[in-house]
Amino acid sequence: MDRVFLRKENMELSFWEHNSWFTNIDYTVVGSGIVGLTCALRLRERFPNSKICILEKGVLPQGASTKNAGFACFGSLSEILEDLKSHSEDEVVSLVKKRINGLSKLRKLIGDHTLDYRQYGGYELFQEEDVKLYESCLKEMNSINKLLFPIFNKNVYSIVEDPFCFDNVQPKLIFNELEGQIDTGKMMKALLLKAYKNDIYILNNCTVLDYSEEQNQVIIDTAHFSFVSKKMLIATNGFAKDLHISDVKPARAQVLITEPLKDLRIKGTFHLDQGYYYFRNINNRILLGGGRNLDFKTEETTQIGQTRLVQNELERLLREVILPGKEIKIAYRWSGIMGVGTQKKPVLERLSENVYCGVRLGGMGVAIGSTVGEELANLVD
Repeated sequence: MDRVFLRKENMELSFWEHNSWFTNIDYTVVGSGIVGLTCALRLRERFPNSKICILEKGVLPQGASTKNAGFACFGSLSEILEDLKSHSEDEVVSLVKKRINGLSKLRKLIGDHTLDYRQYGGYELFQEEDVKLYESCLKEMNSINKLLFPIFNKNVYSIVEDPFCFDNVQPKLIFNELEGQIDTGKMMKALLLKAYKNDIYILNNCTVLDYSEEQNQVIIDTAHFSFVSKKMLIATNGFAKDLHISDVKPARAQVLITEPLKDLRIKGTFHLDQGYYYFRNINNRILLGGGRNLDFKTEETTQIGQTRLVQNELERLLREVILPGKEIKIAYRWSGIMGVGTQKKPVLERLSENVYCGVRLGGMGVAIGSTVGEELANLVD
């Protein structure tokens, strides 16, 4: 029988708890976000008789999976151009393919109705002072369409007049009809339900502090106790550095959402300033997030919270650019933790004999999370 070592005097496990939850665990997945849940579901497909446990540090998924903006996107034009500065053309095409395949996998796994998937299209707008970026995107649009044509068999980006009456922006927008939006909460509820139905159990408020390997098994140290698992798969993305994965940096994304707005005409997903700002409609509200480029160092944190610097800029954009002349009240503010690095390619590795990781989603968790989760599970032999 596997032993469970208690770390705190007030943490007791009954005989039933020990036998049902902590004996003969085959696979322990760390993180119950998109990657962790799809990894566990793929493990169930591959090993139908195995015992699978997911550990989650939060009451709900703590990183970005329940906190993201719900963009079903694969990159704005300016983001693609920025990626080409640090990646080859083949690498960028591969990244876009991975995002498209991931979105397709997610939609097939959950279903468009459950996701509340709506393909209103995506727009990129440029503030008046961003003349250089605006002109660069217009100049390079045809070459990027040509680069991506083999994936979609059509041109992705086109130039359109502003139909939304934005203020203090360049006169034309760049449109991508293939971009959509989802309901993040419905997505995660559906994934959690699939895990429960597949006899995958999730332990919340269970932070993994460290781990070690001994006799072809992994000893997992949590804030409450240590226990044994045959294999461990790390899917903590922005928190990966806490488990000694140095190729990932946390990146906090701050978000706000308005109270319902009367006669809101804005519909779609929108990108601004190379994707550092993004907004969308949620019925008759506007969700707006971003701003970590204002202070990269401060936002390189795993601490949930907001800063006045970022929130002030988000509110300025709302009032001066997105909804000029409208009375606006903020309903909620929150933040999520992404995992980023010098490369956009995820870190998918076998770290040791019995430990694996699938992290560094680069702010594209909705697009590639399900694919990374499946590929992580496929690393296990």
